[in-house]
Amino acid sequence: MDRTPDIRGLYLPVQPTVKQSAGRVTYQEFAPDAALQGIIYCYWQLRTTLPLDEPFIYRVVADGCIDIFFELNNPVENFVMGFCKKYTEFPLENSFNYVGVRFLPTMFPQLFKINAAELSNRFEALDAVVPETAEFIASHFEAGMPAATIKALFDDYFLRHVAGVAFDPDPRLYQALSIILRNYGVVNVEKDLDTGLSPRQLRRLFEFYIGDSAKTFSQVVRFQHILRAKPSQQSLRENKLFYDNGYYDQAHFIKEFKNLYGVTPGKAFGR
Repeated sequence: MDRTPDIRGLYLPVQPTVKQSAGRVTYQEFAPDAALQGIIYCYWQLRTTLPLDEPFIYRVVADGCIDIFFELNNPVENFVMGFCKKYTEFPLENSFNYVGVRFLPTMFPQLFKINAAELSNRFEALDAVVPETAEFIASHFEAGMPAATIKALFDDYFLRHVAGVAFDPDPRLYQALSIILRNYGVVNVEKDLDTGLSPRQLRRLFEFYIGDSAKTFSQVVRFQHILRAKPSQQSLRENKLFYDNGYYDQAHFIKEFKNLYGVTPGKAFGR
């Protein structure tokens, strides 16, 4: 465990599309056990507090992570969502209670020895990827379970799982990741990521552990940095934002943001 790199210290992915003020839909994140925080970013719960008048479209923005998720009322059906290079919309019913585990970048492949590229830009039944974890979820979770119990079950399962895993981080990959994260994704992949890997090795490692290229991951990191910064109306109006974050021009910024979020920056930040 002491060999796992500190990605969490450099990266805090955001999922901002459910406003608590949406009334009858709540989204909450809760932290895993301290010993797991270098691997799992959070456990999360997206649920209705009362039935909605119509079905709900849940938009997930690109965050560079891999998630396990399931409906608490039907835990036998559980899924894994890979790295996505654009936003994803999930049409949900008018009443739901989804629970998930968000893994920090590279950690799902480290934990389960799975090639992340095979999961990219889609979701897959978890039992086809990690059958033991799928079986654990199916047999231990049930409708109405409180968040504290969900957290305790996950903590116990992952602490036991991690104890049996040999982490084998390539320091050159994690040095490249660190450069991307410290620069908020504003990097020249050819020049700035010279960590002793050939371009081909770098691409292979990023595809296996992240699920896409270093360039695509950098775009997502840059986008996430902007989300976390919550730009002011003035910076949006003055078009300063795209220069500060390494975009060529405003059109490039808006196009990439919309691809990763699903709406324009002005709409996302309520301007």
